[in-house]
Amino acid sequence: MPMLTQLRLDHANMARLLHVLQLKQKTLAAGERPDFQLIREVVDYILDYMDGFTVPLERICGEQLLAKAPQAKELSCRLASDYHALHERLMRLSQDLDMILMDAVVPMDRFTDDLKAYLDAHRAYLRDEREELFPLIREHFDDDDLERLAKALPEGAAAKLEYLQESYPELYAELRAAPEPELS
Repeated sequence: MPMLTQLRLDHANMARLLHVLQLKQKTLAAGERPDFQLIREVVDYILDYMDGFTVPLERICGEQLLAKAPQAKELSCRLASDYHALHERLMRLSQDLDMILMDAVVPMDRFTDDLKAYLDAHRAYLRDEREELFPLIREHFDDDDLERLAKALPEGAAAKLEYLQESYPELYAELRAAPEPELS
């Protein structure tokens, strides 16, 4: 599968996961108790995906892009900074989930707000990649570059979805039920 197509598919799948989290966030905002174990599974999956796929992608792609388009340095630095902040937000949510699942007192209004802020930040990050990074890749990488880049990356969405289906059947069912995201 061509690399940019794979990246778009990965974005669509991440958007579905974010939609599942958004539904749980809305449940919380309505004062109801969502399935915190399912939220835990989504957060764990996203953290694993970020560490196993996003970090290597940004490193490899960023290095090659800067070699071909030095003007992309500002974008590359901004995306790296945004990613780091996004990861930190998700780690805080993960820690709060640990506390919630151990029946510790965690202010639900703060957790709800933090979850919404994370969702907004992650969607903005995906949009920036789609609208700013992907066009630069298309412009500066030829088919051979894209093939070399794809071979240097870890497995993408297909393998991750297969893992998800096997490891988290309830989450996979919610993911499949989530509406198709609108990607430009």
